[in-house]
Amino acid sequence: MERIVILTGAGLSAESGLGTFRDKDGLWTRYDLNDVATPEGFARNPALVHEFYNARRANCLAASPNPAHHALARLQRAAPDSVCLVTQNVDDLLERAGAADVVHMHGQLTRALCADCGHRWDAPQVMDPSAPCPACARPATRPDIVWFGEYPYYMDRIEHALIQADMFVAIGTSGNVYPAAGFVQQAAAAGAATLELNLEASTTAGLFEDRRLGPASQIVPAWVDEVLAGKHGRQGK
Repeated sequence: MERIVILTGAGLSAESGLGTFRDKDGLWTRYDLNDVATPEGFARNPALVHEFYNARRANCLAASPNPAHHALARLQRAAPDSVCLVTQNVDDLLERAGAADVVHMHGQLTRALCADCGHRWDAPQVMDPSAPCPACARPATRPDIVWFGEYPYYMDRIEHALIQADMFVAIGTSGNVYPAAGFVQQAAAAGAATLELNLEASTTAGLFEDRRLGPASQIVPAWVDEVLAGKHGRQGK
């Protein structure tokens, strides 16, 4: 199988009940992002930040993988050395669908981080700003989430995969958040075929060679079936 890099965004998990930034009545609309998704907001009011992420974590734990998650996990299991799953999502639905070694460039709701010493551990369902770090005992516990103004995780690994890719696929992404929005250009410059799978065209849709629009739970399994049958894309580099 060709080497495929798959980038997933909020649209992958929307049908599982996890809201996106664009949802009119979602969790995001009840908070100012500057207060709950920046280091400065955490410094001002850590209790508010934990309140927000405790709600997101509860939402995540109550959700279940949808057919798109299961399809991507099936694809990865079929060719674990050829498929690199990169996600902007902080949920664990791909893992619960059976995927392994998912690259969480924006962190994970199920993980905690010490803002002082950098220690990481599995987060409890409810986090509290007074909880001590297991390593240094300081009350500096924060969600292990990449906030606005912070550098995404695993960028070296992702860029290496993009350079080596024969195909780059973006699923459920808005095309508004960098550096992820620039991955299609990096992959195309390296000679990869590019495909967007989305509910509606993203702001970077014009940069893709091909696109398919529709609910992720429908178009992703259909595309995975084609890949596994050897019927996708152009041939190699």
